[in-house]
Amino acid sequence: MSRKYRIHNQREVYFVTFTTVQWIDVFTRDEYKEIFVESVKYCQQHKGLEVYAWVIMTNHIHMIIGTTGSKLQDLIRDLKSFTSQHIRLAIENSTAESRKGWLLWMFGKAGVYNRNNIDWQMWQQHNHPIALDTDEKTMQRLNYLHENPVRAGFVTEATHWKWSSAYDYDGGKGLIDIIFIN
Repeated sequence: MSRKYRIHNQREVYFVTFTTVQWIDVFTRDEYKEIFVESVKYCQQHKGLEVYAWVIMTNHIHMIIGTTGSKLQDLIRDLKSFTSQHIRLAIENSTAESRKGWLLWMFGKAGVYNRNNIDWQMWQQHNHPIALDTDEKTMQRLNYLHENPVRAGFVTEATHWKWSSAYDYDGGKGLIDIIFIN
């Protein structure tokens, strides 16, 4: 991986993207999105994760994050590992998941073919971290992140997407506590 896309400075804020393997639409069910949200909250309370903005799409998640505790790359690893394990359990135990067999097979196949895993891989390995070291870059990523559900056609207004911090930036209170970008 290029040095351009690595976390070099723990004191900087980064734009990161977590993408599912094969861009599989996992986050079509609220149950799976809630697992991710609860994991973020845990990392905020216990590991020093700072969340400035976020959005959950069907097959990827964008976040603007920093840290006051653990190394950011360790936080990201733990967040992805925890959510992967718990979403796997949710899929395995679901009686409503119509794609259960296919999802288990696809993520199982991805895990077998990746030497970093044993039998399961939900997330792609990279996170494409981009240091937000200028106001222009920060605002561009913040707007891009919040407009993602609008561009996807899920909502007509970014603030209408429940699974995002856009509502917070419009004066409401969303699902995850955030630190506002000035």
